[in-house]
Amino acid sequence: MTLHHRSSVLIAALGSLTLLLSGCMSTKPQAFKLSFFPSTPLSVDAVLMEPPPIERHYFTNASPNLVERTITTPVRPPEVESRMVRAQEHFETGKRLYQVGDTASARQEFDRAIDLLLSAPENLPERQRLEHKLDQMVEAIYKYDLDGLGAGVPQQEVVYDNAPKDSILDLTFPTDPNLRPKVKEELEATVSQLPLEENDAVLGFIHYFSTDRGHKILTAGLRRAGRYRPLIQRILDEEGVPQELIYLAQIESGFSPRARSNKAAVGMWQFIQFRGREYGLNQTPSSDDRMDPEKATRAAARHLHDLYAMFGDWYLAMAAYNCGPGCVDRAVQRTGYADYWELVRRNVLPRDTNNYVPAILALTIMAKNPKDYDLLNLDLDQPVEYDTIDIEAATNLALIADATDRPIPDIQDLNPSLLKPIAPAGYQLRVPKGSMDLVRMALAEVPAEHRATWRIHRVTQDETLAEIARRFNTPAASITAANRLPVDLLDAGDTLIIPVNYSAPRPSARAAKPGVHAPIRRSAANTTASKKTAATPVRRASAPALPGHKNTAAKSAPVRTASIATKRSATTD
Repeated sequence: MTLHHRSSVLIAALGSLTLLLSGCMSTKPQAFKLSFFPSTPLSVDAVLMEPPPIERHYFTNASPNLVERTITTPVRPPEVESRMVRAQEHFETGKRLYQVGDTASARQEFDRAIDLLLSAPENLPERQRLEHKLDQMVEAIYKYDLDGLGAGVPQQEVVYDNAPKDSILDLTFPTDPNLRPKVKEELEATVSQLPLEENDAVLGFIHYFSTDRGHKILTAGLRRAGRYRPLIQRILDEEGVPQELIYLAQIESGFSPRARSNKAAVGMWQFIQFRGREYGLNQTPSSDDRMDPEKATRAAARHLHDLYAMFGDWYLAMAAYNCGPGCVDRAVQRTGYADYWELVRRNVLPRDTNNYVPAILALTIMAKNPKDYDLLNLDLDQPVEYDTIDIEAATNLALIADATDRPIPDIQDLNPSLLKPIAPAGYQLRVPKGSMDLVRMALAEVPAEHRATWRIHRVTQDETLAEIARRFNTPAASITAANRLPVDLLDAGDTLIIPVNYSAPRPSARAAKPGVHAPIRRSAANTTASKKTAATPVRRASAPALPGHKNTAAKSAPVRTASIATKRSATTD
């Protein structure tokens, strides 16, 4: 056999072996797979059956257990939120009871509201929110106490708040060395129309406003700023002044329109008399424009703009706002340096002015970096909203309060520039937003010559003329004569004119109200008045006790002057 023939035989044998092995590998797995298949079924005819009937809306009321548990088990709010909600519910109930004349029950509800906040554990998280809620509620209840919902007149003299700068700018504070790198990093990431920088003076104020006492002053001002921030931001923008100068008002007044300094500067922007007149803020025996938030903000923005035009530097402009342009100009002329920090270093500015600019810069840096300074999620006061009406004749604020179903201090808060409880003729009076028609209807009912003294009263269910007369200390015959209405035609919901003559105004002490920044303290007192004194050191001594009656009905009852007018015409025809 030749070599070629052997090779052919060998190749053929190898091919046969390969086929045999591949056959074995392919048949075993196939047999493994086929062993799970059913045998071939017999051929049968398909029979179609109707599906079982299903009730309509069978699954309507069914829900998975998870959803059902979610629906039936509401998430429990944190204790701080729960206490605030329950306290607000008691307060609203108290207001309703107050307005329908049940003052004893109203006082109990107010007490329950305050108790819920006073009895909170000391270690609750977000405790500052609870303290702020207590401050707000105490002030609201105080307004009802002060008003009394009776026939008395509001206070005859203005009660001023203390200006924060009086207790801050004469102090010196240590610096925290750990703050410097942190503040430098913040400044690199901060956008500001006002130049910002860090130095020992600025760091000292940042350290102070980070302490317990300083932080309470800071957060109280920021919360109150919520009332006026939109107004201030709009005016600063219109006058071409950096938005960051809003914090100048925080140092000056803590955003209180009725702040007064120990140097007789007044208002949110702390104008002294002659400077206020220079920018159109007039003072009369009945009003002071320096306490008008809108007018004073406009004047402050224009004054700051003029100071910047004079010195060409915002730091010098702020310093001049504090001590006067003449003071800064003399310091510049004496040293030859038009640089605020150099003037501070040479000690040629007043001590207050040396601290004034660093304090504003510290507030700005902290407010622009709220996360770093525990300033997130503050409960800001709601922006003040109002309508404006021109007063044609001298008008008592109590008459406006009657028409709008608000406590008299609420009307005073909208008009802080009024020095007396009577708006003079020609005054642009601010009233709660949406109440313009009610006020106009009330003013139309009262003769112009009597608007300074007379009141209106909305009759409640089962209320008698004798009760109304006692409440306002006015003869019943005077009420019937003024309304030209027989007693038997008096119905719930009618609005009566009440001829009132005030012979003895309610006394009031001329004093500044301390700030309301004290922490919540436990109190075993049984009355809201004593709890208010313990919780917030606001002047309360002259607040009258709650009377047994009211001068307004529930807020849901509209002023029905048309019905009373119809009755009057019917009795005179």
